[in-house]
Amino acid sequence: MWSRRLAPGVLLLPLAFLVLRDAPAGTVPPAPAAIGPVAPRGLPQPVIVSRASWHADEGLLKEGPRYTGAAKAVFVHHTGHSNGYDCADAPDLIRGVQADHVRSEGWDDIGYNFVVDRCGTIYEGRAGGVARPVRGAHTKGFNADTVGIAALGSFGPGTTVPKALADGIAKVAAWKLRPGADPRGTVELVSTNDESLYDKGETARLHVISGHRDSYGTSCPGEVLYALLPVLRDKVAALRAKTGRQIATARLRPTL
Repeated sequence: MWSRRLAPGVLLLPLAFLVLRDAPAGTVPPAPAAIGPVAPRGLPQPVIVSRASWHADEGLLKEGPRYTGAAKAVFVHHTGHSNGYDCADAPDLIRGVQADHVRSEGWDDIGYNFVVDRCGTIYEGRAGGVARPVRGAHTKGFNADTVGIAALGSFGPGTTVPKALADGIAKVAAWKLRPGADPRGTVELVSTNDESLYDKGETARLHVISGHRDSYGTSCPGEVLYALLPVLRDKVAALRAKTGRQIATARLRPTL
């Protein structure tokens, strides 16, 4: 078994091991609220391609979805695919991820809550409803009260992250984070699995927008995408602030 304390960049995992699932869920101790100002309510849902539209294989599902609390944090992943794909082929690639997670890993569905391709298209991942707090299988030890967003591609040294892809991640992250979560801040989460970088029951202080490597011994989401996380945090914060200003302005308008 791989050591769970490996330094980032040491462990180069194949696609099948880029995401890992928790053991069966037990009672997860409540984590403190994210640090930061209260975010505006009413953020618009971005355009999301449904499972029906990308032809998810619903026959692969082994059990129904489980739900958790509203998202206190986002974990960013990459899928490990070659970056030269045609965006029209993204649904086929995502079906391959789903099949791999179920047939090779023995999971009950694709592990990510959302997948974003290099053209910025956002796809519904794990079943259960995009607006609901579906518990994913993306970040061992920290699937409760979080959202897993995977960038379709590989983002190790020498690669680039398309602006459209980064913008897509930011849009869904801004929408899914609960009110009060500061995209530039930190949050305390309690590990549910000893195989993460934190022992079961240990409290970890993580970025509200973290990379997979922040909680597990992996190179995911790749050095280049990981280095872009501060930019993503700023993008998400700007989107939430913009919505707050729009709501405040609407409330100040006189009624005729």
